Amino acid sequence: MKNKKLDAAEVWKQMEDLAAPQLRLSVHERAVYTYLLRHSRIEGKPRLRFSIGWLRRGAGLTIRAARKAVRGLVAKGALRMIGRGREGHLVEVRVPEEIRGVRAGEIAACRAARARELDNLEEADFLGSPELREAIHRREGGRCFYCGRQLSPRTRCLDHVVPLAHLGGNSYRNLVSSCRECNSLKRERQPSDFLRWLYREGRLSAGELSGRLRALAGLGAGKLRPALAAAANGKWKLEIRKGVREGLRRRGSRSKVEG
Repeated sequence: MKNKKLDAAEVWKQMEDLAAPQLRLSVHERAVYTYLLRHSRIEGKPRLRFSIGWLRRGAGLTIRAARKAVRGLVAKGALRMIGRGREGHLVEVRVPEEIRGVRAGEIAACRAARARELDNLEEADFLGSPELREAIHRREGGRCFYCGRQLSPRTRCLDHVVPLAHLGGNSYRNLVSSCRECNSLKRERQPSDFLRWLYREGRLSAGELSGRLRALAGLGAGKLRPALAAAANGKWKLEIRKGVREGLRRRGSRSKVEG
């Protein structure tokens, strides 16, 4: 087994959508599996040594329930028991795609669906609905992308990194959560120039400037995808489809004007 960094969100989806129902995990087994997965594979550790006392405190179970859940997970192939002794249990925690009882075909289908969703994400107009606009604000963690100031719903707005006048669009790559002051001061300046201006004005330290420039590069490269909170019930997929339609409509209108 390779000791590689996993996509935590992808593993979580496979666990909820495939492993839990196919293996018929109980509530206690799910709690224990999630907790062990969090402290092993998600952190890049293929094996984990733990005591039942540590596990039951972390998972919020009784000792009896924790022991029973571990036995159940071993029987279902989610854990491989390597050894037990005074120092605790040593286990190999398997991600869903490594568990025999989880059908590989469904995992492949899940990945293909995820790829299609990401394609749709690239096409979506993130000004098209309140849910998508909120996803941009949430991505920035409640702070201004430029100056780092803490924001409230009253003091925040969305800013086009590349201004609309310079043919910047409404994709998640070109929208950031901004304080109203930065939105006003930036105007049609290039974002990197504006960040350096904030540094010269003493509003950013050298370290903050370096961090903001890295974030700006990551944004343009598509590495700062917004997390969509309603993914669990599929509502965000509807919003994405609406956003895609709105994006295509705007693009068509622009083509007519340019033509």
